[in-house]
Amino acid sequence: MKFFLFFLFIGLWAGARAQSGTTIVDSFTLYRDVRITIDRPADYKKNKETLIILYGLPNGSTTAHTMGKKMEPGDDVRYDIQHIKAQTAFLRKRLRQKNIVVCYLENTYRSWPLWKQHHPDAETLIRSIVDTVYSRFPAGNKSIYLNGHSGGGRFIFSYLASVSNIPSHIRRITFLDSNYGYDSTFTSKLVHWLRTIPGAHLNVFAYNDSIALYNGKPFVSPTGGTWYKSHQMLRDLSNHFTFRHRSTDSLQIYTSTDGNIAFYLKPNHDRGIYHTQQVERNGFIHSILLGTPKQEKGYKYYGNRAYTPFIQ
Repeated sequence: MKFFLFFLFIGLWAGARAQSGTTIVDSFTLYRDVRITIDRPADYKKNKETLIILYGLPNGSTTAHTMGKKMEPGDDVRYDIQHIKAQTAFLRKRLRQKNIVVCYLENTYRSWPLWKQHHPDAETLIRSIVDTVYSRFPAGNKSIYLNGHSGGGRFIFSYLASVSNIPSHIRRITFLDSNYGYDSTFTSKLVHWLRTIPGAHLNVFAYNDSIALYNGKPFVSPTGGTWYKSHQMLRDLSNHFTFRHRSTDSLQIYTSTDGNIAFYLKPNHDRGIYHTQQVERNGFIHSILLGTPKQEKGYKYYGNRAYTPFIQ
């Protein structure tokens, strides 16, 4: 299966390649309904440590929306709510000694939960996607960061469901307001991974969507949103790890004493919608640098956009 996918990967390479002074963007299709767009440094060097960040797109967004761009009159607002490409450029300036590769994971349904409904073998397919992308990059020291916003969390959970143990090359898992699919069956895998894999790190970002209003009405059930799921995850992990708690003006932050688990939870006093702001306000940057010496150096999570100079 892996060999088949590798040759399928090569065969379906779309030939769509864009190169700027510092990056190369390639795009290819798998299974006819999954499009993977890879943004890699133009000066990629296989002797550098390589971080391969797999980013599950949010519901309703394309890769172009997710990358972001400078806004012009009449543009879709979705071009201005994530800016993953500009946040990636910020990261590359801070992590010059590493290859930072971002793989945008999109499907024709614009929804990983909906894509899963149309694929009974979704878990097997998603595991193959991860393995295929990982094998694509020649490097002696490389690791995968699983990351995603909104419905992109379903890609991560489907991958976790596909493995008996989370592999050692998975070094960071981040849910950017995207852990709707969490249940306690995932706890033991996460605990084993966090305890046995050096450098394993779990990040969870959420806001109190259980009381948020859209057009004056709740749109998330009390137990169906990321606020409830994040507290459930925190309770489950608290049976195995000790957490410290601190508060800021806008956040409740829980970190494990070992420093490899972090929850950033935003209360919601005005019952607003803060789903995309957790990404937009330096959330992707923070998800990569959290727990490292570069944490909040030159940026602040949930602060002003630190990546504005990099928006193209």
